Amino acid sequence: MYFWVKFVLVNNRILVTGAAGFIGFHLSERLLKEGNQVIGADNINDYYDVQLKNARLKILKVYPNFTFQRLDISDKSQVDDLFYSAGIEYAVNLAAQAGVRHSIEHPYTYLHSNIQGFLNILECCRNNPVKHLIYASSSSVYGGNQKMPFSTSDNVDHPLALYAASKRSNELMAHAYSNLYNIPTTGLRFFSAYGPYGRPDMALFIFTKSILEGTPINVFNYGKMKRDFTFVDDLVECIVRLIPKIPQSNKDWDRIQLDPATSFAPYRILNVGNSATVELVRYIEIIEEKLGKKAIKNLMPMQDGDVPDALADVQDLLNEIDFKPSTPIEAGVGKFIDWYLDYYKVKL
Repeated sequence: MYFWVKFVLVNNRILVTGAAGFIGFHLSERLLKEGNQVIGADNINDYYDVQLKNARLKILKVYPNFTFQRLDISDKSQVDDLFYSAGIEYAVNLAAQAGVRHSIEHPYTYLHSNIQGFLNILECCRNNPVKHLIYASSSSVYGGNQKMPFSTSDNVDHPLALYAASKRSNELMAHAYSNLYNIPTTGLRFFSAYGPYGRPDMALFIFTKSILEGTPINVFNYGKMKRDFTFVDDLVECIVRLIPKIPQSNKDWDRIQLDPATSFAPYRILNVGNSATVELVRYIEIIEEKLGKKAIKNLMPMQDGDVPDALADVQDLLNEIDFKPSTPIEAGVGKFIDWYLDYYKVKL
């Protein structure tokens, strides 16, 4: 068992892109509470409910040590101006176009935001040196892999959708800049993040809303999928602990027996997951138990671009920060549902 030990990062100027997003909001609030100066950036696009994004921002704007810039990271001039004027010490890039299935229908959006946007962040870190760049990758990069658990030392050259390909591209781009310009970078492969203020396109949100409304839910792969669900507070704890843990060049890196997780450059990749799987049918049962209402299930085959199972090997993460996500799924789902009922004024 791993115990939660409060870790405090204080009095730094930290850029959080995607600050109005799910993870960016929670990270920004944690950093603000601990006395850091947080520069939040977000384009507030309409991929999902803008009111939810504004509700998150309203909470953050209460803090006097929070400043916000509405900008699109794919706009180079806007990002250049922000880095030039803000005196950023650390950068956490969480701005991206999310959604595996959405990337199948809208591929150009992912090149625009996830590739061009990330290039702009890297160029700004080159021209306005930061102590450490942390960026969001995704467990989806493991693609066609079936060896469990997924390890950062595994090959990830078989993505199943453009979203995964864009995130793998970010990892490769980061490595190039770490090598060429000595920019310390850490890529985090998030595994099924969930929690209060979560995105409306995520399964937990969709299932909760549909069960309450008495409408059917689509259960893909007939409910046999397994996921490594990671509660957002655990995920934020990992990021906060990693910010001052600046990656170093691995002087013993073997150029014959290649390890993709580390490098001769100041670069690393880490999994962030609960290192435990929950079957989709059990996930739905937990939501039903918390709501006291049964779901109407529409059992369906696997979707294109999806994977049947995902499980994180987090030993490298544990070695780095002496912490791993461990919130039980029952507790995490309960906290989300408590938030949902309060936010949307739903009475059971």
